[in-house]
Amino acid sequence: MEFPNQKSIPIEDDEFNIELLPEEFAQYDISFKIIVIGDSNVGKSCLTSQAVRNKFIDFYQTTIGFEFLTFNIRMNSLVVKLQVWDTCGQEVYKSLISNFYRNSSLALIVYAINNRESFEHATIWLKELKETSNPNVKIFLVGNKCDLENNRVVSKEEGNKFKEEHKLDKFYETSAKTGQYARTVLLDAAKMLFKEYMKNKDKLSTIGSESVEENHLEKQDKQSRVKCCN
Repeated sequence: MEFPNQKSIPIEDDEFNIELLPEEFAQYDISFKIIVIGDSNVGKSCLTSQAVRNKFIDFYQTTIGFEFLTFNIRMNSLVVKLQVWDTCGQEVYKSLISNFYRNSSLALIVYAINNRESFEHATIWLKELKETSNPNVKIFLVGNKCDLENNRVVSKEEGNKFKEEHKLDKFYETSAKTGQYARTVLLDAAKMLFKEYMKNKDKLSTIGSESVEENHLEKQDKQSRVKCCN
């Protein structure tokens, strides 16, 4: 499916002057890597498509290995690029996925509220992430498919409890189908990583020096470009 050129969209925010930029926007100042993990069939690909492109794709084919999308946002005077790596959930690809843990600034652990097994497996995904990623990686827990309320088997309270017990950074319930909180997840990720970067930009290890780099171009270049390590 082809996606037409998107327009810049101003977003109301109390902390920053925010503007969503087209996915194909080429120039940026800083880039962060986000990895989306979780069991198969919890809607990871549909969720990332909805968050980045504001589009729900029904009958999405199972991801083979990983897919890559970009979410561009201007925060005050700087352009932030989120590299969103949507991974598959099949066991056969776990060794491949683990390679992406190391260079990620933030991870989304996704389960489906109508699939208890996917929620129980969040513990396994979290364990693998913490064993492999940089120790300061930010982690969001996401309960997807909340449009299927009548089929819910995992309560919101359970999700909140998991987040608190494991000291995760955020918890959301989302719907890839309706778009509920899908884009909010990436907006909050961008703001959290950007604030952490601005606070500690002289010590990149605080957010993973492998996952973010500065590019020292000439000062007159108003929109410098930063290449994120893979």
